[in-house]
Amino acid sequence: MRGSDLARAALEAARASAKERGVRGARKGGTAAAGRRRRRRWSGPGPDDRDPQPLGRLASRLAADRGWAERLAGGQVFARWPKLVGEDVAEHAQPVALSDGELTVQADSTAWATQLRLLQRDLLKRIAAGVGQGVVQKLKVQGPAAPSWRYGPRHVPGRGPRDTYG
Repeated sequence: MRGSDLARAALEAARASAKERGVRGARKGGTAAAGRRRRRRWSGPGPDDRDPQPLGRLASRLAADRGWAERLAGGQVFARWPKLVGEDVAEHAQPVALSDGELTVQADSTAWATQLRLLQRDLLKRIAAGVGQGVVQKLKVQGPAAPSWRYGPRHVPGRGPRDTYG
């Protein structure tokens, strides 16, 4: 079946389902009932579904309907990192990854990595207060990344350029 045939079949199935439930307006041709159409009424002074909605409300409803709320909350950790943990900590540590409730943070130095490990419980409380409970459950702190001696597409096992000196 082509796309138009699939659409036609889906429309017929929806009309048959509506007819079984007794929903008004379930018609086959569409032109026969044109004279019986009700006039569209204006919305009243109260809120209505047809009224313009704030973009934030529509976006949050869309995220909830599609199941994106958890991933968006995880993104908030990265976007609001300095506000969540404080400017002094954010200056020396950056979030790297968030998967399955475990946030990986990389520190500038080993001293800051040790400090973050000591502050781990407090940081988890701050993050939970800022983005919600259960988004970050565990904190994994890494020290600074060591330089890689692997350059180019091929690599020979060993200590690298250090093993030829002396």
